Amino acid sequence: MSVKLIIADDHPLLLKGLKDFLEENNYEILGAASDGVIALQMIEKFNPPIAILDLEMPKMTGMEVAKECLKRGLKTRIILLTLHREKYIIQQAKNLNISGYLLKNFATEDLINCIQKVSEGEDYFSNLIFPKDKNLSPTSTSDKLTPSEIKILRLIADGVTSKEIADKLFIAERTVEKHRSNIINKLKLDKKHNSLLIWAKNNKGILF
Repeated sequence: MSVKLIIADDHPLLLKGLKDFLEENNYEILGAASDGVIALQMIEKFNPPIAILDLEMPKMTGMEVAKECLKRGLKTRIILLTLHREKYIIQQAKNLNISGYLLKNFATEDLINCIQKVSEGEDYFSNLIFPKDKNLSPTSTSDKLTPSEIKILRLIADGVTSKEIADKLFIAERTVEKHRSNIINKLKLDKKHNSLLIWAKNNKGILF
């Protein structure tokens, strides 16, 4: 019996390509969504064993859909497709009990194996995420952002300055700068001017 799936991606060609690929491999597609809100509605309606979601979608990101599924007690297991390799995002995925995490540019190489593992109750995080060091753990404690750092990242993403962050959080400006330095180290960003601001703005949709 074929595994039944919900799929979601906001790019029509990618969504069609994913649907065609899965159907060619004998998977049954119950619904194909173009944004996160529709994906969540389909998950609630069909209660599929697995949903394959793009990480960055309009209205709700794949991560936000997973968070809402967890909140509502939905049993659908989530596989995320993304271009992101950042450990912080992968850690967030694990914290939300996301079952699979695949890089879009290698998805077809990994996807069938991932679905098989997830349908058997296992988790599957592609080893292509860290090709240079297969033993590198995305969940190592040193790479986890603290709640304070996440709060500061959200404010940075909104364009708030260090001084304004300090005033808003009732902390010293030098404390904000220390947090910024720690975040840059944990995310392994270049220590160039504005690298953190650029990262935060580019990833605003998953900072929740």
